[in-house]
Amino acid sequence: MYNELLPVVDENDCVIDTLPRHYVHARSLRHRAVHILVFNDQNQLFLQKRSLLKDLNAGLWDTSAAGHVDAGEDYNSCALREIEEELGIKVDGLEPLFKLPATAAVGMEFIQAYRCRHNGPFTLAPEEIETGDWFSEHDLSARIAADDQTLTETFKTIWRHYRLSS
Repeated sequence: MYNELLPVVDENDCVIDTLPRHYVHARSLRHRAVHILVFNDQNQLFLQKRSLLKDLNAGLWDTSAAGHVDAGEDYNSCALREIEEELGIKVDGLEPLFKLPATAAVGMEFIQAYRCRHNGPFTLAPEEIETGDWFSEHDLSARIAADDQTLTETFKTIWRHYRLSS
């Protein structure tokens, strides 16, 4: 994980270099990520609680699945890979929602957000995820309005944008 190569991108999300993950993060260089929101038939959102082994946001609640776009990979193939790696599921298709610009608030990542529907069960990747649970949209919005510190800042940003755009 720490030696993975990431595409470094410019302000227009065009690849300008490929560097190791730790170097990209240490220097706050622009790079790419995906975040997937998995809803069940009751319209609840599945959140993952990040493993305590993670170097960033350890132990915090985050989107259903997420990850960096690797060198030579596009957003869509990355999203399908991440949902399978982290949740142990295959989905026929993911609905692209929106793309957030790379800012300091989201770790200098251009984030492509997706949505899909799945009721589980999931096989959680233990090196990535401590646990997971379903949450209602109302409860999540209330927690974000209260600036719940157990949620990642990136998830809060994605949720606010999702609520405005849906």
